[in-house]
Amino acid sequence: MRSLRAAGLVLAALMWAPPLGAQAQAIPGTPGHAAGQAGWQALGEGRHQDAAAAFAKAIDEAPRDPSLHLGAGVTAFLLGQPTAARHSLERALSLAPGLTQASLLLGDILYRGSDIQSARRVYEDALRHNPSDATLLARVARLTREAALHSGYFASHGARFTVLFEGPADEPLASRALEILEAAYWRVSTALALYPEQIITVILYTEQQFQDITRSPGWAAGAYDGRIRVPVRGALADAHELERVLVHELTHALVHAVAPRGVPVWLHEGLAVQFEPQGGAWAARELTRSVMRLPLAQLAGSFTSLSAEEARAAYAQSAAIVASLFERGGAAAVGAVLQDIARGDAFAVAFERYFSMTFDDFVASLAAPIDLLR
Repeated sequence: MRSLRAAGLVLAALMWAPPLGAQAQAIPGTPGHAAGQAGWQALGEGRHQDAAAAFAKAIDEAPRDPSLHLGAGVTAFLLGQPTAARHSLERALSLAPGLTQASLLLGDILYRGSDIQSARRVYEDALRHNPSDATLLARVARLTREAALHSGYFASHGARFTVLFEGPADEPLASRALEILEAAYWRVSTALALYPEQIITVILYTEQQFQDITRSPGWAAGAYDGRIRVPVRGALADAHELERVLVHELTHALVHAVAPRGVPVWLHEGLAVQFEPQGGAWAARELTRSVMRLPLAQLAGSFTSLSAEEARAAYAQSAAIVASLFERGGAAAVGAVLQDIARGDAFAVAFERYFSMTFDDFVASLAAPIDLLR
């Protein structure tokens, strides 16, 4: 299965309208109702920290309103707090077992944590209340197929990673992958001062030839769903490339765990390349080799429509921009920006808070000494 789009679909459905109007327990005009409405409005406007505070207040006033626990769960998910999100969603479902929105997001959180069986049970329970729901039916079918595909698993003792195989199990390869990932986790997390709580799932495709997927927009577009997915047949023969690919993908996973939405693509990809072994050196060589430059507006969105040459330029430019951020404010300042994005701040607002200059002024500075933008 190449993509499980629960987060995007659920959030799109939730952002603009408070759900369960008929099922809500709070009476319109009461403090609980007003705070709940404020929470949904803040959530729709991307003010996640404000939404969290509003839902907490509303739940104090109306603790048996399932829509409020749903709102708290969605908000916690967006703030990169999967454990709190799970607890809120479970409470919502205990009050309203037929609340499909809560089931979809809870199942997705469990899936991301590699608990496929529990995720499937959540969807099956939801089907008992909504037996014709096409999304739930599709989720159950997909998870059933995925469970059959994984011939084994290998989990790290530190409980930060779970490695699953699609194809024959290869424990020596899993052990090496975990060594790389554990070391990279501490290096990247320490630099950014970010330590996400959730388990990161890694799927190794042991029947697909190992290749560089890190700068392949087509693969990234179809594969990333909160899990690291890497084709690995023959990977142990090229230890350096295996490390580079895993570190790149791990960085994406860590950034996504902290800020699931709102991070410009150039920042996502620039961090991933910058933390690769020798990633900064590769970017510098690429910028020297090629005169191609893309505008920042193009780097902020998807790379999927770029040609191979354009993609190389985009990744190199993104890494060089991130290197400039590190030089000006340090990696921890970038991590703080990511946390503020998760709380609902716009990137430019968070940037100015930690870099003591406007983002427009920073962009203007990128024209020298190397022309980074067209």
